[in-house]
Amino acid sequence: MNGIQEIPDFSIIIPIFNEEENIPELYRRLTNVMEKLGAFEIIMVDDGSSDKSWQIIKDLHERDSNVKGISFSRNFGHHIAITAGLDHAKGKAIILMDGDLQDPPEEIPKLYRKFKEGYELVYGIRKEKKDSILKRFASFVFWWFINSFSGINIPRNQTLLRIFDRKILDALKSMRERSRFIHGMIAWTGFKTAMLEVEHAPRERGKSKYNVIKLFRLAFNAITSFSTFPLRLATYLGLLSSGFGLFYGFYFIYKKIFLGIPVLGYASIIVAVLFVGGVQLLILGIIGEYLGRVYQEVQARPIYILREKLH
Repeated sequence: MNGIQEIPDFSIIIPIFNEEENIPELYRRLTNVMEKLGAFEIIMVDDGSSDKSWQIIKDLHERDSNVKGISFSRNFGHHIAITAGLDHAKGKAIILMDGDLQDPPEEIPKLYRKFKEGYELVYGIRKEKKDSILKRFASFVFWWFINSFSGINIPRNQTLLRIFDRKILDALKSMRERSRFIHGMIAWTGFKTAMLEVEHAPRERGKSKYNVIKLFRLAFNAITSFSTFPLRLATYLGLLSSGFGLFYGFYFIYKKIFLGIPVLGYASIIVAVLFVGGVQLLILGIIGEYLGRVYQEVQARPIYILREKLH
């Protein structure tokens, strides 16, 4: 194949983690689509895979100079892998997509046509999710938490598949925090946005990298990255606990003085201590989470470390 132009029309960024079964098919289908749209580069970021993913990427690079590769020294995480791809993207327009083929490459031209109408960001919104009931429920709860408590409006049921211009890329590259939620960071930029329904295919090969626990962690990370609501929640819980204790105290005084009913046993004391103690530990945990993030930022370590790069 011919080499790409110095400034390609498109940079397609694909985070990869143990996707050896999907990469060849993804490459074939993606190149068939992109060759009809313009000059392009495919940046595959290997996030510390333990299978043959990186070797397959290297083989593709040797056959096709449009394929670029970035390999991490270890697993840094999905959103960090996307960040590395953004840091190395040269294209006039940026396309993000996952490497599991659940977001079909054939949907890209549809997004690009909408993008050419003057939008700076076009989201792919899944028409119908082909996941299990448990994962769909977890995803519903995830997006509800994000939109309720993160402080930004992020389209529900969005896929990673999207296209945006370099103004958004430059804004993202200026954000160097370690706790990263790319979906929220893109939404936070506030550029002219459109949404378009795209197909969502079932995963045919490999295993999903997100389970319910990881989705919960991602939701918590997103909320604490974009909102101080958990800290305010700690204040509300403190007020609730104090109010509950005050009400409980007046209730026992009323029983003793006005009704002559003695307050017996330790059950009420134990309940009160456990309730207040639980609230205090929760508040300390929330404060500790934010404090830990400040500690990580102060350390100023690199967001990721490269083991190898193909360019």
